[in-house]
Amino acid sequence: MFTGIVEEIGTVLAVVQGEQDARLTLRGPVVAPGTRVGDSIAVDGVCLTVTGEVVDATFTADVMPETLRRSTLGSLAPGAAVNLERAVRADGRLDGHLVQGHVDGVGRLLSRDPGPRWDDLVISCTPDLSRYVAEKGSITVSGVSLTVTGVTDESFGISLIPTTLEATTLGRLAPGDPVNLEVDVVAKYVERLLGARLSADARTTDAAQPGDGPDGRVSQQDGAPAR
Repeated sequence: MFTGIVEEIGTVLAVVQGEQDARLTLRGPVVAPGTRVGDSIAVDGVCLTVTGEVVDATFTADVMPETLRRSTLGSLAPGAAVNLERAVRADGRLDGHLVQGHVDGVGRLLSRDPGPRWDDLVISCTPDLSRYVAEKGSITVSGVSLTVTGVTDESFGISLIPTTLEATTLGRLAPGDPVNLEVDVVAKYVERLLGARLSADARTTDAAQPGDGPDGRVSQQDGAPAR
């Protein structure tokens, strides 16, 4: 579990492509020291497991086919800058929001409007994801926890303060650049629970069919079960 508060901008040192998967070697002087094999690090918002011993602030991670399909990691090349965050400790402060590191899809920067000390961005978002996005709600963009300033069926807006512009890769985005998107997991669970409840209610309604009673209800006489 992560918070969406990026700790540093790391660098991709090497990408080894397999038949369907890939292995990344990354440098992160802040997140790598003290990290062990099996620990989790979010790379541009994607939760990856450290698979090799950390040497000189460098760590390796394997990327599975599903992750390559669902995220921007498949297009990374040596020299690329990435947002890095270690998994949050159970006794740590949750400064952003609950981020799983399970990317839902890829959006693209549609526009950038610089302000006096901030930038307003509009990012594309498919309708199947935008239904989980709410104005003033939270969304994760390439590992960065952000507040939504506006939303349509095909896009949403965010505003970046100076710290975010300087401390993350979002300050370098140009129109057309892809970004990883993770919607608020709470919204997905609420939809799932409501869907299950509606399905149960529908089954109950279907089971209560009109019967042969005088008012259309199923008649029950002499303790006989309803038909």
